[in-house]
Amino acid sequence: MRALLSVSDKTNLADFARGLVARGYELVSTGGTARALAEAGLTVTLVSKVTGFPEMMDGRVKTLHPGVHGGILARRDRSDDMQAIAGQGIEPIDVVVVNLYPFARAAADRRTTVEALIEEIDIGGPSLVRAAAKNFRHVVVVVDPADYRTATEQLDLPNGPSEAYRLSLACKAFAHTRSYDDTIASALSSVEVADGSFTRGAPPPEPLAPDTLAIKAARLRTLRYGENPHQTAALYADGAVGFGGAQVLQGKELSYTNLLDLDAAARLMIEFDEPAAVVVKHMNPCGVATAASLSEAYVMAREVDPLSAFGGIVGVNRPLDRDTATAITSTFIEAVVAPEADAEARAVFATKKNLRLVLADCAPAAADLRLTREVRSILGAVLVQEYDRVAEAASPWDASAASPDQSDFRVVTARQPTDEEWAALRLAWRVSAHVKSNAVVFAVADRLAAIGAGQMSRVDAVKVATMKATTDLSGTAAASDAFFPFRDGLDAIAAAGATAVAQPGGSVRDEEVIAAANEHGIAMVFTGRRHFRH
Repeated sequence: MRALLSVSDKTNLADFARGLVARGYELVSTGGTARALAEAGLTVTLVSKVTGFPEMMDGRVKTLHPGVHGGILARRDRSDDMQAIAGQGIEPIDVVVVNLYPFARAAADRRTTVEALIEEIDIGGPSLVRAAAKNFRHVVVVVDPADYRTATEQLDLPNGPSEAYRLSLACKAFAHTRSYDDTIASALSSVEVADGSFTRGAPPPEPLAPDTLAIKAARLRTLRYGENPHQTAALYADGAVGFGGAQVLQGKELSYTNLLDLDAAARLMIEFDEPAAVVVKHMNPCGVATAASLSEAYVMAREVDPLSAFGGIVGVNRPLDRDTATAITSTFIEAVVAPEADAEARAVFATKKNLRLVLADCAPAAADLRLTREVRSILGAVLVQEYDRVAEAASPWDASAASPDQSDFRVVTARQPTDEEWAALRLAWRVSAHVKSNAVVFAVADRLAAIGAGQMSRVDAVKVATMKATTDLSGTAAASDAFFPFRDGLDAIAAAGATAVAQPGGSVRDEEVIAAANEHGIAMVFTGRRHFRH
């Protein structure tokens, strides 16, 4: 029995190959894979010995030969096939272990030249995979190191791998080559030709709602579990932006919920230009603050709701330093996401072995063309929407200007907000867009004060915020992610002590709500845009 191995991803390769040898397989391999197996102490037959030809043109041609493909494609239950290969001295190949050149990784790096990119296009590999998958009844094809264990178990069955298992591997193999070809076509479509030379241009933007939605992503890792331990889960990405290029420096394996919370923290922290820290629990912020230093911002954010912060997720928009790392590790935190961490910070985090430290530069990800579209599955269908950006609060306000530009904010009450209230309104409004609806949040100029998240009415959202507040809400500014359908929500905010409110406006009872704000002496601004988050 023969097994052909030619892989780019050599994860667990040697162990799997030892298992094949133990089961009586002769190993046939190429180039780098053969070297890796030999270095692991395994005996390997080079493909060139099977074909009678050396690898040619820097490895461009090595497995494209009847001596290889005849051995893979021969149908064992067809005597004419078996006689045909026997007449040519070709031996059957029963197991094919192949995964392809890392084209997606090379394409994601904009520094990769067109010439280098072309050399990452695998020719022999897809041919081997397709041949083995076509003959799945007789050949086991493995393209994913995650399948090594089950493949070994199947080989140990009395009659060998079941037909159902062989078919499942074949389907996975064809999906592997299809995804690979799609990635190549996409990358080459951005190549520009001028004066006989080829250069890489920007990838063409995809329409938000194409006629056919194609989602192409490679599995980066299998996760600890899904939302619950009994659910399996995995992380996929189609590039190296955001969490697709994240480094997990330490800690336990990430779970599905860890990544959802890390994403929620990242989305909120990149709303701020100044040093900012956010604490997230179950995809809702429970603390947000800005300050002159990152460590001060974190401590202020944690103290907004220290009870909820325990076991939470932290996001910061600056590289982590020792002081910030020391503050974070002073209490129990599940995971931290930051653009970078210096050596001193890493040493502090290393004292907390289970804390996950994730480095991901998420600001470019939010601006990346591929992330203007968000996709969510529902039962039997898929929803697509544009990424929500809090653009109306993005431009900073210059308090020294005679007529400061408040972007889309429009004062609708008799009283104008003070400078301090304007700053608090902007912070509250940015945060409200990242809180599950219905949402009402309270803030001062540099930090969140209280959060009412995910309620069925805005009055209840205010009640939750006031119940959870650890400080007096007098003099705060409040933000509601959608309009007030009645004045009762505004009355509740006034009763809590807020003196300024931001809301989209647009209710049929806007005038009633404005009148209520004037009665309470509250300054209210309409933002002109709703930010539901479900």
